[in-house]
Amino acid sequence: MRLANFLYFYTLAVNGVLGLFKGSAGVMHTKFWKLFCVAIVCLTLSACSQQAVRDDEGDSAKKSSLSQDKTKNKATKKNTALTVPKTTGGMPQLSQHELTLIADKIYRNESGGNYNNLVHWNDGEDFASMGVGHFTWYPAGRQARFGNTFPDLLGYLQTNGTQLPAWVQQARYQGAPWKSKGELMYAKQTGQVQELQNLLYQTRMLQAAYIVERARRAMPQLVNAAPAASRARVAQNLNAIANTPGGWYVLVDYVNFKGEGLDPYGGYNGQNWGLMQVLENMQPSQPGQQALHEFANAATRILERRVRNSPPARNEARWLAGWSNRVETYRNPGV
Repeated sequence: MRLANFLYFYTLAVNGVLGLFKGSAGVMHTKFWKLFCVAIVCLTLSACSQQAVRDDEGDSAKKSSLSQDKTKNKATKKNTALTVPKTTGGMPQLSQHELTLIADKIYRNESGGNYNNLVHWNDGEDFASMGVGHFTWYPAGRQARFGNTFPDLLGYLQTNGTQLPAWVQQARYQGAPWKSKGELMYAKQTGQVQELQNLLYQTRMLQAAYIVERARRAMPQLVNAAPAASRARVAQNLNAIANTPGGWYVLVDYVNFKGEGLDPYGGYNGQNWGLMQVLENMQPSQPGQQALHEFANAATRILERRVRNSPPARNEARWLAGWSNRVETYRNPGV
Protein backbone atom coordinates (compact mmCIF):
# COMPACT_ATOMS: atom_id res chain seq x y z
CA MET A 1 0.00 0.00 0.00
CA ARG A 2 2.84 2.41 0.78
CA LEU A 3 4.39 1.85 -2.67
CA ALA A 4 1.02 2.44 -4.41
CA ASN A 5 0.52 5.73 -2.53
CA PHE A 6 4.02 6.79 -3.43
CA LEU A 7 3.39 6.18 -7.15
CA TYR A 8 0.07 8.04 -7.01
CA PHE A 9 1.49 11.22 -5.51
CA TYR A 10 4.63 10.88 -7.59
CA THR A 11 2.50 10.86 -10.78
CA LEU A 12 0.62 13.98 -9.65
CA ALA A 13 3.89 15.80 -9.08
CA VAL A 14 5.27 14.72 -12.46
CA ASN A 15 2.14 15.88 -14.28
CA GLY A 16 2.38 19.23 -12.49
CA VAL A 17 5.95 19.72 -13.59
CA LEU A 18 5.08 18.73 -17.13
CA GLY A 19 2.24 21.26 -17.17
CA LEU A 20 4.60 24.04 -16.30
CA PHE A 21 7.05 23.10 -18.99
CA LYS A 22 4.41 22.68 -21.68
CA GLY A 23 3.57 26.34 -21.41
CA SER A 24 7.11 27.67 -21.57
CA ALA A 25 9.41 25.18 -23.22
CA GLY A 26 7.28 23.36 -25.77
CA VAL A 27 6.77 19.79 -26.77
CA MET A 28 10.47 18.81 -26.94
CA HIS A 29 10.99 19.83 -23.33
CA THR A 30 7.91 17.85 -22.37
CA LYS A 31 9.20 14.66 -23.99
CA PHE A 32 12.55 15.11 -22.30
CA TRP A 33 11.01 15.53 -18.87
CA LYS A 34 8.71 12.55 -19.42
CA LEU A 35 11.73 10.34 -20.08
CA PHE A 36 13.58 11.87 -17.14
CA CYS A 37 10.72 11.23 -14.73
CA VAL A 38 10.18 7.67 -15.99
CA ALA A 39 13.88 7.00 -15.37
CA ILE A 40 13.59 8.34 -11.82
CA VAL A 41 10.59 6.07 -11.13
CA CYS A 42 12.44 3.02 -12.48
CA LEU A 43 15.50 3.73 -10.36
CA THR A 44 13.34 4.16 -7.27
CA LEU A 45 11.52 0.88 -7.88
CA SER A 46 14.84 -0.87 -8.48
CA ALA A 47 16.20 0.43 -5.17
CA CYS A 48 13.05 -0.74 -3.35
CA SER A 49 13.36 -4.17 -4.98
CA GLN A 50 17.03 -4.53 -4.02
CA GLN A 51 16.29 -3.50 -0.44
CA ALA A 52 13.52 -6.12 -0.28
CA VAL A 53 15.97 -8.80 -1.44
CA ARG A 54 18.50 -7.79 1.21
CA ASP A 55 15.80 -7.87 3.87
CA ASP A 56 14.68 -11.35 2.77
CA GLU A 57 18.24 -12.66 2.79
CA GLY A 58 19.02 -11.19 6.20
CA ASP A 59 19.03 -13.36 9.32
CA SER A 60 17.73 -10.82 11.82
CA ALA A 61 16.15 -11.96 15.04
CA LYS A 62 13.15 -9.69 14.34
CA LYS A 63 12.25 -11.42 11.05
CA SER A 64 12.75 -14.83 12.65
CA SER A 65 10.39 -13.85 15.45
CA LEU A 66 7.75 -12.61 13.01
CA SER A 67 8.02 -15.82 10.99
CA GLN A 68 7.56 -17.95 14.09
CA ASP A 69 4.52 -15.90 15.15
CA LYS A 70 2.88 -16.60 11.79
CA THR A 71 3.66 -20.29 12.14
CA LYS A 72 2.06 -20.37 15.58
CA ASN A 73 -1.16 -18.99 14.11
CA LYS A 74 -1.29 -21.70 11.47
CA ALA A 75 -0.38 -24.74 13.56
CA THR A 76 -1.23 -25.97 17.00
CA LYS A 77 2.29 -27.26 17.52
CA LYS A 78 5.13 -24.76 17.51
CA ASN A 79 7.92 -25.37 15.01
CA THR A 80 11.14 -23.67 16.14
CA ALA A 81 13.20 -22.33 13.22
CA LEU A 82 16.81 -23.47 12.87
CA THR A 83 19.46 -20.98 11.84
CA VAL A 84 22.31 -23.13 10.60
CA PRO A 85 24.95 -21.64 8.27
CA LYS A 86 25.38 -22.80 4.63
CA THR A 87 22.66 -25.39 5.03
CA THR A 88 20.32 -27.52 2.99
CA GLY A 89 17.43 -28.72 5.11
CA GLY A 90 19.18 -27.90 8.39
CA MET A 91 22.61 -29.45 7.89
CA PRO A 92 25.77 -27.95 6.38
CA GLN A 93 26.64 -28.67 2.77
CA LEU A 94 29.93 -30.47 3.24
CA SER A 95 32.84 -30.21 0.84
CA GLN A 96 34.61 -33.35 -0.33
CA HIS A 97 37.46 -32.54 2.05
CA GLU A 98 35.09 -32.18 5.02
CA LEU A 99 33.31 -35.41 4.08
CA THR A 100 36.65 -37.22 3.95
CA LEU A 101 37.53 -35.95 7.44
CA ILE A 102 34.22 -37.04 8.91
CA ALA A 103 34.45 -40.45 7.23
CA ASP A 104 37.93 -41.01 8.66
CA LYS A 105 36.94 -39.87 12.16
CA ILE A 106 33.86 -42.09 12.28
CA TYR A 107 35.88 -44.97 10.83
CA ARG A 108 38.40 -44.57 13.67
CA ASN A 109 35.65 -44.08 16.28
CA GLU A 110 33.76 -47.22 15.32
CA SER A 111 36.38 -49.66 14.15
CA GLY A 112 39.74 -48.15 15.06
CA GLY A 113 40.39 -47.59 11.34
CA ASN A 114 40.93 -51.35 11.04
CA TYR A 115 39.97 -52.84 7.67
CA ASN A 116 39.15 -56.17 9.30
CA ASN A 117 36.55 -54.52 11.55
CA LEU A 118 34.39 -53.38 8.65
CA VAL A 119 32.53 -56.67 9.04
CA HIS A 120 32.34 -57.25 12.76
CA TRP A 121 30.33 -58.54 15.72
CA ASN A 122 30.96 -56.94 19.12
CA ASP A 123 31.06 -59.01 22.29
CA GLY A 124 27.75 -59.10 24.15
CA GLU A 125 25.65 -57.89 21.21
CA ASP A 126 23.04 -59.82 19.25
CA PHE A 127 23.65 -58.16 15.89
CA ALA A 128 26.49 -57.71 13.41
CA SER A 129 28.20 -54.33 12.92
CA MET A 130 28.91 -53.31 9.33
CA GLY A 131 30.94 -50.61 7.61
CA VAL A 132 32.65 -47.42 8.77
CA GLY A 133 29.68 -46.52 10.96
CA HIS A 134 29.22 -50.04 12.35
CA PHE A 135 25.66 -50.07 11.07
CA THR A 136 23.55 -52.62 12.87
CA TRP A 137 22.44 -55.75 11.02
CA TYR A 138 20.18 -58.18 12.85
CA PRO A 139 19.65 -61.81 11.88
CA ALA A 140 16.21 -62.74 10.61
CA GLY A 141 13.50 -62.92 13.27
CA ARG A 142 15.48 -61.10 15.96
CA GLN A 143 14.06 -57.98 17.61
CA ALA A 144 15.96 -54.92 16.37
CA ARG A 145 16.10 -53.17 19.72
CA PHE A 146 18.84 -50.75 18.68
CA GLY A 147 17.65 -50.19 15.13
CA ASN A 148 18.49 -52.14 11.97
CA THR A 149 20.42 -49.56 9.94
CA PHE A 150 22.55 -51.64 7.59
CA PRO A 151 19.73 -52.65 5.18
CA ASP A 152 18.89 -48.95 4.74
CA LEU A 153 22.55 -48.18 4.03
CA LEU A 154 22.62 -50.92 1.38
CA GLY A 155 19.64 -49.27 -0.30
CA TYR A 156 21.46 -45.93 -0.23
CA LEU A 157 24.59 -47.46 -1.77
CA GLN A 158 22.56 -49.12 -4.49
CA THR A 159 20.66 -45.90 -5.27
CA ASN A 160 24.02 -44.17 -5.69
CA GLY A 161 25.34 -46.64 -8.23
CA THR A 162 26.95 -49.35 -6.10
CA GLN A 163 26.48 -52.87 -7.44
CA LEU A 164 25.69 -55.21 -4.54
CA PRO A 165 26.70 -58.89 -4.67
CA ALA A 166 23.65 -61.09 -5.26
CA TRP A 167 23.88 -62.74 -1.83
CA VAL A 168 24.07 -59.35 -0.09
CA GLN A 169 21.05 -58.09 -2.02
CA GLN A 170 19.08 -61.15 -0.92
CA ALA A 171 20.24 -60.93 2.70
CA ARG A 172 19.30 -57.25 2.77
CA TYR A 173 15.64 -58.27 2.88
CA GLN A 174 16.04 -61.48 4.89
CA GLY A 175 18.44 -60.42 7.64
CA ALA A 176 22.10 -61.00 8.46
CA PRO A 177 23.10 -64.55 7.43
CA TRP A 178 24.95 -65.19 10.72
CA LYS A 179 23.21 -65.79 14.06
CA SER A 180 26.17 -65.25 16.37
CA LYS A 181 29.63 -63.76 16.58
CA GLY A 182 31.13 -67.23 16.28
CA GLU A 183 29.33 -67.86 12.98
CA LEU A 184 30.50 -64.56 11.55
CA MET A 185 34.11 -65.01 12.66
CA TYR A 186 34.16 -68.39 10.93
CA ALA A 187 32.53 -66.99 7.80
CA LYS A 188 35.08 -64.16 7.58
CA GLN A 189 37.51 -66.61 6.02
CA THR A 190 35.20 -67.13 3.06
CA GLY A 191 35.37 -65.26 -0.22
CA GLN A 192 31.83 -63.94 0.23
CA VAL A 193 32.54 -62.03 3.44
CA GLN A 194 35.87 -60.77 2.10
CA GLU A 195 33.96 -59.50 -0.94
CA LEU A 196 31.58 -57.61 1.38
CA GLN A 197 34.46 -56.24 3.43
CA ASN A 198 36.16 -54.92 0.32
CA LEU A 199 32.91 -53.34 -0.87
CA LEU A 200 32.51 -51.55 2.45
CA TYR A 201 36.07 -50.24 2.25
CA GLN A 202 35.61 -48.94 -1.29
CA THR A 203 32.37 -47.12 -0.40
CA ARG A 204 33.61 -45.27 2.71
CA MET A 205 32.72 -41.84 1.31
CA LEU A 206 29.20 -42.91 0.36
CA GLN A 207 28.72 -44.30 3.85
CA ALA A 208 29.81 -40.98 5.34
CA ALA A 209 27.36 -39.18 3.04
CA TYR A 210 24.60 -41.53 4.26
CA ILE A 211 25.43 -40.73 7.90
CA VAL A 212 25.28 -37.00 7.15
CA GLU A 213 21.97 -37.42 5.34
CA ARG A 214 20.53 -39.35 8.28
CA ALA A 215 21.51 -36.54 10.65
CA ARG A 216 20.16 -33.91 8.25
CA ARG A 217 16.75 -35.63 8.20
CA ALA A 218 16.73 -35.86 11.98
CA MET A 219 17.39 -32.21 12.80
CA PRO A 220 13.90 -30.74 12.27
CA GLN A 221 12.33 -33.82 13.86
CA LEU A 222 14.39 -33.32 17.02
CA VAL A 223 12.73 -29.98 17.74
CA ASN A 224 9.20 -31.05 16.85
CA ALA A 225 9.41 -34.28 18.85
CA ALA A 226 10.90 -32.70 21.98
CA PRO A 227 8.61 -32.36 25.01
CA ALA A 228 6.87 -28.99 25.03
CA ALA A 229 8.64 -27.93 28.23
CA SER A 230 12.09 -28.45 26.72
CA ARG A 231 11.48 -27.72 23.03
CA ALA A 232 12.98 -24.23 23.17
CA ARG A 233 16.11 -25.55 24.89
CA VAL A 234 16.53 -28.35 22.34
CA ALA A 235 16.22 -25.83 19.49
CA GLN A 236 18.65 -23.39 21.09
CA ASN A 237 21.28 -26.04 21.81
CA LEU A 238 20.90 -27.60 18.38
CA ASN A 239 21.50 -24.20 16.81
CA ALA A 240 24.45 -23.57 19.12
CA ILE A 241 26.23 -26.79 18.10
CA ALA A 242 25.36 -26.49 14.42
CA ASN A 243 26.71 -22.93 14.29
CA THR A 244 30.00 -23.80 16.01
CA PRO A 245 33.00 -24.83 13.85
CA GLY A 246 33.22 -28.64 13.97
CA GLY A 247 29.75 -28.88 15.45
CA TRP A 248 28.31 -30.68 12.46
CA TYR A 249 30.78 -33.52 13.09
CA VAL A 250 29.49 -33.73 16.67
CA LEU A 251 25.85 -33.95 15.56
CA VAL A 252 26.51 -36.39 12.73
CA ASP A 253 28.72 -38.67 14.80
CA TYR A 254 26.39 -38.82 17.79
CA VAL A 255 23.40 -39.68 15.61
CA ASN A 256 25.42 -42.53 14.12
CA PHE A 257 26.78 -43.47 17.56
CA LYS A 258 23.60 -43.54 19.65
CA GLY A 259 20.76 -42.55 17.35
CA GLU A 260 18.30 -39.69 17.21
CA GLY A 261 16.44 -40.58 20.42
CA LEU A 262 13.05 -40.14 18.72
CA ASP A 263 11.53 -43.52 19.57
CA PRO A 264 9.10 -42.89 22.45
CA TYR A 265 9.36 -46.56 23.42
CA GLY A 266 13.15 -46.80 23.19
CA GLY A 267 15.74 -46.85 25.92
CA TYR A 268 15.70 -48.40 29.38
CA ASN A 269 13.08 -47.52 32.00
CA GLY A 270 11.50 -45.12 29.54
CA GLN A 271 14.71 -43.08 29.22
CA ASN A 272 16.41 -42.92 25.84
CA TRP A 273 20.02 -41.87 25.12
CA GLY A 274 19.90 -40.32 21.65
CA LEU A 275 20.80 -36.89 20.33
CA MET A 276 17.52 -35.33 21.46
CA GLN A 277 18.15 -36.37 25.07
CA VAL A 278 21.66 -34.90 24.99
CA LEU A 279 20.40 -31.56 23.63
CA GLU A 280 17.64 -31.57 26.26
CA ASN A 281 20.14 -32.26 29.04
CA MET A 282 22.62 -29.54 27.96
CA GLN A 283 22.86 -26.21 29.68
CA PRO A 284 21.35 -23.54 27.37
CA SER A 285 24.21 -22.56 25.09
CA GLN A 286 25.27 -20.08 22.43
CA PRO A 287 27.51 -20.92 19.44
CA GLY A 288 31.15 -21.29 20.40
CA GLN A 289 33.65 -23.62 22.01
CA GLN A 290 31.73 -23.71 25.28
CA ALA A 291 28.75 -25.24 23.49
CA LEU A 292 30.90 -28.22 22.46
CA HIS A 293 32.01 -28.72 26.08
CA GLU A 294 28.40 -28.53 27.28
CA PHE A 295 27.40 -31.11 24.67
CA ALA A 296 30.19 -33.49 25.74
CA ASN A 297 29.26 -33.05 29.41
CA ALA A 298 25.60 -33.79 28.68
CA ALA A 299 26.44 -36.79 26.50
CA THR A 300 28.54 -38.23 29.32
CA ARG A 301 25.65 -37.83 31.77
CA ILE A 302 23.17 -39.42 29.36
CA LEU A 303 25.42 -42.43 28.68
CA GLU A 304 26.09 -42.92 32.39
CA ARG A 305 22.32 -42.86 32.95
CA ARG A 306 21.92 -45.52 30.27
CA VAL A 307 24.40 -47.77 32.06
CA ARG A 308 22.57 -47.29 35.40
CA ASN A 309 19.25 -48.17 33.76
CA SER A 310 20.54 -51.14 31.79
CA PRO A 311 19.88 -54.75 32.84
CA PRO A 312 22.76 -55.89 35.09
CA ALA A 313 23.22 -59.02 32.98
CA ARG A 314 24.32 -56.87 30.03
CA ASN A 315 27.23 -55.39 32.00
CA GLU A 316 27.17 -52.21 29.92
CA ALA A 317 29.62 -50.54 32.29
CA ARG A 318 32.41 -52.29 30.35
CA TRP A 319 31.71 -50.04 27.37
CA LEU A 320 31.59 -46.76 29.26
CA ALA A 321 35.32 -46.00 29.00
CA GLY A 322 35.27 -46.40 25.22
CA TRP A 323 32.13 -44.29 24.94
CA SER A 324 33.76 -41.58 27.05
CA ASN A 325 36.83 -41.53 24.81
CA ARG A 326 34.58 -40.98 21.81
CA VAL A 327 32.61 -38.21 23.50
CA GLU A 328 35.87 -36.44 24.39
CA THR A 329 36.54 -35.97 20.65
CA TYR A 330 33.55 -33.59 20.61
CA ARG A 331 35.34 -30.99 22.73
CA ASN A 332 37.93 -30.22 20.07
CA PRO A 333 36.71 -31.85 16.83
CA GLY A 334 39.50 -30.53 14.61
CA VAL A 335 37.18 -30.89 11.60
